[in-house]
Amino acid sequence: MLEVAVIEEPAAAEASLDPMRSRLLAALTEPGSAAMLAARLELPRQKVNYHLKELERHGLVELAEERRKGNVTERVYRATAASYVISPSALAAVSPDPARSPDQLSARWLLALGSRLVQEVGTLLTGASRARQRVATFGIDAQVRFASAADRAAFAEELAQSVATLVSRYHDESAPGGRSHRVVVGLHQIPAAPPGAQSGAGVGTGPTGLTDPAGPAGPAGPAAEETGTAPNRENPR
Repeated sequence: MLEVAVIEEPAAAEASLDPMRSRLLAALTEPGSAAMLAARLELPRQKVNYHLKELERHGLVELAEERRKGNVTERVYRATAASYVISPSALAAVSPDPARSPDQLSARWLLALGSRLVQEVGTLLTGASRARQRVATFGIDAQVRFASAADRAAFAEELAQSVATLVSRYHDESAPGGRSHRVVVGLHQIPAAPPGAQSGAGVGTGPTGLTDPAGPAGPAGPAAEETGTAPNRENPR
């Protein structure tokens, strides 16, 4: 079983999003037959059998073993992965394109970068899984609480300059046998936790977690989101 599988085919994505099939996928992190799943999830066995065949057809579950019980052969299935991610390539015609209106201060552009990240890493992961190889990646996940919008803007500017300096130091366009890598750094406010859930260290205080502690003003405040024109430093030299 893979730790993460990337769903790229639209039909497979549709199959995984069906509520009942999603429940079956979650249950099949441990192998089970239609009869076992029907009892565990309190569902009709015939219906479970139908959905299992659809999941198997799209490569989301696989046959783990067959057991003989008298005159009946029991088929035991398992999920092909512990978790799944739907690649934006499943919606290729309407997938966001980061090359369209790049803007460091745009939330839409940040989402487009994230979409491309999932698609590209998903492609690498799928290919590596087939070749039984590992993918060389690196990630940083951190939280920072800003006292003001001005501090956030200063942080973003300093971060952009630091990344540009680092990239220019190591980038070598003419290196024989060199491999191009993509560097994506994102900064976004952490949404507020739903009512009743434990909240982390995010600054959101409104119902959607979008309350700015310094108000709407400031170089990187909400008002600047769609009007920022900072240069794209994604691949500086």
